[in-house]
Amino acid sequence: MRILALSIAGMPHRWMDIDRAAYYVATDKVAWTLGDPALILHGGRQRTSGLRSELALPPVIALARSEAMVRHAYAIPLGRDDNFLLGKRDRMICAYCGDRILSGDLTRDHVHPKARGGKDVWTNVVAAHRSCNMRKGCRTPEEARMPLLYIPYEPCRFEHFILSGRHIVADQMSYLAHRLPAHSRVETAGMR
Repeated sequence: MRILALSIAGMPHRWMDIDRAAYYVATDKVAWTLGDPALILHGGRQRTSGLRSELALPPVIALARSEAMVRHAYAIPLGRDDNFLLGKRDRMICAYCGDRILSGDLTRDHVHPKARGGKDVWTNVVAAHRSCNMRKGCRTPEEARMPLLYIPYEPCRFEHFILSGRHIVADQMSYLAHRLPAHSRVETAGMR
């Protein structure tokens, strides 16, 4: 399990491992939290009372004194290994034929081809079957007579955290899903 760390203003900052989140909670560097404790860490026993120490970790924490994170640019880069995130953004539907894409057949197609000056950015890429991508080749969708079935877009920060999260618990999903823009195609299993 990972903890969703936010800026003090509520913007997603990063997925945090349990040890790092425990450090922030234990050192009182958390401004506010959301959700019931997702995990209780047990420490040693006190000599005098014999009571065992406990540290409750909520699923969502806002880091105190995080003004630097608020000013941080929140553009979502598209890495060369982000085909999985692209597929999730596009719901594993081919932008050209509309059929479901199996993960082994998923390719990143550049709407305006890279060989012709197209950029490798979220707003210029779509998920496509390998065969549809090859059929389109180094042409625009209009030139290939393969109209786009949906328009590519850059996910907002909240969408990106849903796309990149693994094993998101209900409190985390609820927080992120309620802040998605209306045009989002990200599936949240009815959480909005």
